[in-house]
Amino acid sequence: MRLRHSLRSNTSVPYADFSTDADKVGGDLFVSDDRSFVDDRPGREPFTPDLLLVFRAAGRIRHWDRGESLMREGGPPDHVILVLSGLAKVTAESDNGYTSVLALRGPGELVGELSCLDGSRRSATVTALERIEGVQLGKETFLRLLRDNAALTLAVLCSVVTRLRDSDSMRTEQGARSSRSLLARVLLDTAVRHGVPVDDPRGALVVRMNQQELAGAAGVSRESVVRSLRAMQEAGLVTTSRGRTCVLDLAGVRRWAGA
Repeated sequence: MRLRHSLRSNTSVPYADFSTDADKVGGDLFVSDDRSFVDDRPGREPFTPDLLLVFRAAGRIRHWDRGESLMREGGPPDHVILVLSGLAKVTAESDNGYTSVLALRGPGELVGELSCLDGSRRSATVTALERIEGVQLGKETFLRLLRDNAALTLAVLCSVVTRLRDSDSMRTEQGARSSRSLLARVLLDTAVRHGVPVDDPRGALVVRMNQQELAGAAGVSRESVVRSLRAMQEAGLVTTSRGRTCVLDLAGVRRWAGA
């Protein structure tokens, strides 16, 4: 049984407490009775229910359809967004035109805060992978909240530190692991953070990224992704369809990620 906790309503459904071991998957937040993969989950956003309410009270609700940009690389640092529902990808363009997928952001996660903190132009583009609902705060409102609320300031700092650690870890692994291992790591992290649960087979999670996005996230070629996914399919770890990969065996993918 899964008890859903949506961030989209502060009346009929309670906020999920990010300080617990609540599982965050897909477009909403839910608490699962299956704890088999909880220990593998990366650090969560440190925003408590009270801090989420602070954001909602100070900002305005907005919606973005699939393919729309929440903010663009090189743009002005004029706002931050707290994602309430849906999923977005964070990408950056290199000088040779290669697009790297830096991260995915889902419910309870903040985007755009770094540029607002240091005043620099946007370092990445944030694009909706599906319809997104979020709270948008202007830069000055966001900075005022940080000045007035020590708990919020600490939560934002913890969020930034966690993301920097994740980034450092990925850069370290890219020089030491095979393409297959790197792809497995991306699939594992994405599935447990943002995967969509399906009923059949029970426990499977769908990762909503196409092969080019997986390649950009793993730092490998698309051809390597195709070969690795074929090998994972033959091993019974995943199935694939257009624009998505269904992870059938998290424990098996974990083993490949550590190889």
